[in-house]
Amino acid sequence: MTAAPIPAWPKAVLFDLDDTLWPIGPVIEQAERQVWAWLEQHAPAVAAAHSIDSLRQARMDKLASEPHFHLDLAALRRAGLLDAFAACGADAGRVDEAMAVFAAARNLVAPYADVLDGLERLSRRVLIGSISNGNADLAAIGLDHHFKVSVAAHSFGQAKPEPGIFLAACVELGVEPQQAVYVGDDVLLDVRGAQQAGLRAVWLNRTGSTRHLEHGVVPDAICANFDELLDWLERTHR
Repeated sequence: MTAAPIPAWPKAVLFDLDDTLWPIGPVIEQAERQVWAWLEQHAPAVAAAHSIDSLRQARMDKLASEPHFHLDLAALRRAGLLDAFAACGADAGRVDEAMAVFAAARNLVAPYADVLDGLERLSRRVLIGSISNGNADLAAIGLDHHFKVSVAAHSFGQAKPEPGIFLAACVELGVEPQQAVYVGDDVLLDVRGAQQAGLRAVWLNRTGSTRHLEHGVVPDAICANFDELLDWLERTHR
């Protein structure tokens, strides 16, 4: 029996951002606390009528009734604040100030310990890009120099797992989908989405979850960190 040919190295590796390159939950919580402190000082009527939790619930209710906001969670947050300001008779002209506070705090992320070295090592061999449903600003974070292409759902008009957003990133990088590998933490949005668009997909599973088994998703590789990702690329490609 003839052995299967060893695939060539991919020409591009694309990444999800939040919870793949850095943990995002604690960052969002801190950003919301900073916005709350701003509201207490600059929009006390809003702070008196709400809590962090009630503002969050109002956003979730708005998202359920207006699902187009899935494409831009920052727009959802802004719309939620506009609703809260209007209900309290507060100056809606200051909502953008609150959003600036949130954006600054939201980009104060701390990459996982393996990320910076891993991106440096990968960039010597492949083109690097990102595809995200979130609102991370790679320039503000200080990582944009690693990425040749960054495609975000809110600006592209489609979100993962739609194939179009994966294909658009490949077009921008000048590679075919089969020449690219996508790496992300979500087995449905990232792994299944990328595979359905014709890319290979690596599940970056930092927690040891078995969620892929629940959904019948078969990643091309499962890696716990960048070292394992690089090892997989070295071992299985020529």
